[in-house]
Amino acid sequence: MIGADAIIKCLEAEGVTTVFGYPGVAICPFYNSILESEIRTILIRTEQNAAHAASGVSRITGRPGVCAVTSGPGATNVITGIATAFADSIPLICITGQVNSELLGSDVFQEADITGAVESFVKYSYLVKNVNDIPRIFKEAFHIANTGRRGPVLIDVPIDVQNAVISKFKYPEDVSMRTYKPTVKGHAVQIKKVVRELEKAKRPLICVGGGVLLSGAQEELRRFTETHGIPVVSTMMGIGAMPTDHPLYFRMVGNNGKAYANRAMNESDLLIMVGARVADRAVNQPDLITRDKVLVHIDVDPAEIGKNAGPTIPLVGDAKHIFEDLEKEEFSCDYSEWLETLRQYRKTLATKRKPNPNYVDPAVFIMRLTEKMEEDAIYTADVGQNQIWSCGYAKVRKGKFLTSGGMGTMGYSIPAAVGAKAAAPDRQVVAVCGDGSFQMSMMELATMCQHDIPVKIVVLKNNYLGMVRQYQHFTYKDHYSVVDLAGSPDLEKLSAAYGIPFLRLTDMEKCDETIDAFLKDDNSMLLECVIDPMDLV
Repeated sequence: MIGADAIIKCLEAEGVTTVFGYPGVAICPFYNSILESEIRTILIRTEQNAAHAASGVSRITGRPGVCAVTSGPGATNVITGIATAFADSIPLICITGQVNSELLGSDVFQEADITGAVESFVKYSYLVKNVNDIPRIFKEAFHIANTGRRGPVLIDVPIDVQNAVISKFKYPEDVSMRTYKPTVKGHAVQIKKVVRELEKAKRPLICVGGGVLLSGAQEELRRFTETHGIPVVSTMMGIGAMPTDHPLYFRMVGNNGKAYANRAMNESDLLIMVGARVADRAVNQPDLITRDKVLVHIDVDPAEIGKNAGPTIPLVGDAKHIFEDLEKEEFSCDYSEWLETLRQYRKTLATKRKPNPNYVDPAVFIMRLTEKMEEDAIYTADVGQNQIWSCGYAKVRKGKFLTSGGMGTMGYSIPAAVGAKAAAPDRQVVAVCGDGSFQMSMMELATMCQHDIPVKIVVLKNNYLGMVRQYQHFTYKDHYSVVDLAGSPDLEKLSAAYGIPFLRLTDMEKCDETIDAFLKDDNSMLLECVIDPMDLV
C-alpha cells in the first residue's frame, strides 16, 4: 500500500462518500488510488468552488466535506473557498498535492507554500513528511475540523509521500491530543446564573447564530423557547434555526435585518447570544447590547466571548449541550406582555416596499418561491442584494438556508447547491443569485450536467453589481464606478449550450405559474427574473 492508497482508506474510515476537486500532477497518485474506491469523485470547474461544494456537503450532513486539488495554482485557487468556510465555522478537509519533499523551498514548477498561505484561514494545517503519519494525521484532521468551533483543516501531501510505501496501515480508533481539548459542556454554575436572570427578566431575547445550526441544536432551542415563551431573533448565519413563520421568531438583526428585530434587541433587558460572534453586520455598535441589560454570551469558542462585547455571564460550551442542560432547570416566568409588544412592532415596523410594477419584485418573488418549495428544501443564497432579499423574505420551514455570511463570497450559491444536492439527492435544492455572482460560478453548469446533479438556479438580473451600485447611490450620489454588467451573456442561449431548460420572468403577472413550472420536476433549470436596476434592499 502506498500513501495515496492510505489516504483513500482514511477517507473511507471516516464515511466520506464524495470528493470534489481538480486533478494535477502533484495530486495524481491520490486520484489514481481513488478509482479503486466507492468514493464518488466530482470534477468541479475551478478549485475555489471545490471548497464551496464541500461546504454544501458539510452543512447538510453535519460532517466535514472533502475537496482535493493539486499544488501551486490549484492550491492557491482554493484559498478563497477555505477562507469562506473558516469565516462561517464550516468543517472541511482540504487535501492539496505538493511537489517532491526534497524540492520544497527551491521554487520549482507549481510549488507554493500552501500551509503558510492559509495560516490565517484554517483551524489547523499539516504538511505530511512521513508516509507512516498519514493515518494519524487524517484521524486528527477530521477530529479537529468537526469538534469545538468547527472549521477547515488543510493537509498538504508531497507527491513522493503519496507514492511512498507505508509500512503498516492502521487507522486509529480515537484521538488524544494533549493541546486540543475543546469544552462542550457548559459550567453548571453559569447555567444556574442564566436561569436566575431569566426569572428576573421582563424582556428577554435569544439571538441565535450559526453555532446553533452547527451543533444541531434546533430542536432543543425550539423546545426551550416554546416552553418558556422566549422570543428569538437571529444573525444571518442563524437563519433556519427557527422556522421563519414561528410565532416566537422575529427574523434577522443587523444592518440589513428587520427594524423590529433590531428594536427587540435594543429594548431587551436580558440578551442571550448563542453561537454568534457579535460581529459588525449583526451588531454594528457592540456597546448597545451591554447598555442597560444583562448580556449572556454562549459559544463553544472561548476566544469569541468578550472579543467584541463584554458579557455579564460568559458561558463556554456547545449550544446543543447548553440547551439540554437549560431544559432540565425549572423556573417560572411570564413574558406575555413583552411578546405582545414585539408583535406590535412587527406590524408597525415592517418594511414598506414600493416596487416598480414593470419588473419582478424580488421580495415578493422570493416569498412565493419559498412558499411553493418543498418543506425540507435547501435554499442557497449568493452575496449581494439577492442575499439581503433572501434573508428578509425567504421562508424556511424544515429545510436549510445556506449562504456566505462571514466572508460574503460572491459565487458561493451554485457550487454550494451542487454539494448540497450531491449530499441529499432526494431533496429539492434551489440556488438564488444575482447576474454578477452567477457569472462567477456559471462554469459549474458543466459540473451539474456531467455528474447529473439537478440544481435549480434563479438569476435576479438587473445588469448591475447591485449591492455596490446601491452603496454608490447613497454614498457617492449616483456617481457609479465599475458596476455596469454590460456584456453579460444571453442566459437563454447559455442554458441551451448546456442543455438546461430555461424560463424568463419579466414582471409579476405570471409569477405563480412560472414558479410552478420551475419547481415542477426534479431537473436542472435556470430561471431569469428581470428586476428593476434601481431597486433597493
